[in-house]
Amino acid sequence: MTKKSNDKSESLRQRGCLNPNPGRVTEELFDGSEFFDPQDLVQVKYEMLRRVRVEQGTVSRAAADFGFSRPCFYESRHQFDQHGLVGLVPKKRGPRAGHKLTPEIVDALELARSEAPSLGNEDLVLLVQTRFGKKVHPRTLERALARRKKNA
Repeated sequence: MTKKSNDKSESLRQRGCLNPNPGRVTEELFDGSEFFDPQDLVQVKYEMLRRVRVEQGTVSRAAADFGFSRPCFYESRHQFDQHGLVGLVPKKRGPRAGHKLTPEIVDALELARSEAPSLGNEDLVLLVQTRFGKKVHPRTLERALARRKKNA
C-alpha cells in the first residue's frame, strides 16, 4: 500500500466511511482502478444505486456485485432519496445522548445532594437503582449533574 492510499484509508476510517468488506466488491469498475476505490463505502454504495437506477440493473445483482445485501440496498436507496449523497455516509452508532438519566432522575439527584451534600456518587448510584430501577455508572451521574449545572 502506498502512503497516499494509507492516508486515504485512515481518512475514510476516521469519518466512518471505510468499507468494512472491500473484498466483497466484485464489480469490475473497482478492479485496479485509481478512481474507483472499494474501500470508499460512500462511493461503492453510490455506484450500486446508479447501476440500478441509471443502467436498469437488478437489485439482486447490483447488491451482490457491490458486496451488500438487498436490504442494505433498499436502505441505502431510501437514505439517498431522502438526503442525497450525505445520506450514504454511515451514521454514528449507539446512543446520541444520555438516555438513562431522565430530567426527573437528575432532579432527584440534585435534591438528594442539596439535602445531604456529603452523598458520594456511589450513594447516588444506589439511590437511582432503588428508586428508579436503573443501573448507572458513577461517571454517568457526574456527567449528568455537570451538564445540568453548566446549563443552569
